[in-house]
Amino acid sequence: MAKHPIEQLIEKADLAINREDFDTLIDIYSEDAVLVIKPGMNAIGKIQIRKAFEAIAAHFNHKLDVKQAGMKILESDDTALVLAKTVVSTPEAALIHRNATYVFKKNPGDNWLCVIDNSYGHELFSHEDA
Repeated sequence: MAKHPIEQLIEKADLAINREDFDTLIDIYSEDAVLVIKPGMNAIGKIQIRKAFEAIAAHFNHKLDVKQAGMKILESDDTALVLAKTVVSTPEAALIHRNATYVFKKNPGDNWLCVIDNSYGHELFSHEDA
């Protein structure tokens, strides 16, 4: 069975992150996309998202490895919610497992673009002030 186009895009994004190919990576996002950098800190728009990924790469000594260990895509017309099991690793740290959530929208050219990239998923709730 062929992979969903969004699954292919996420694989392309993971590879671009791992290779630090930020030109390819940023093309996967809409102009007004939101990236959760960490709980309480978001990047909005392609310029901020690119800068965030450059800083993330530097933070992890340019040895970040991101991949998906499974995903479910719920699609309705031009909108899709992606629930993913994301695995992040570096040579210096233990594996980080996240239950990520992503939202994609189909543009008029029938191409999917990421509008919300939240690799923390519901973990955002555990970082809220009491």
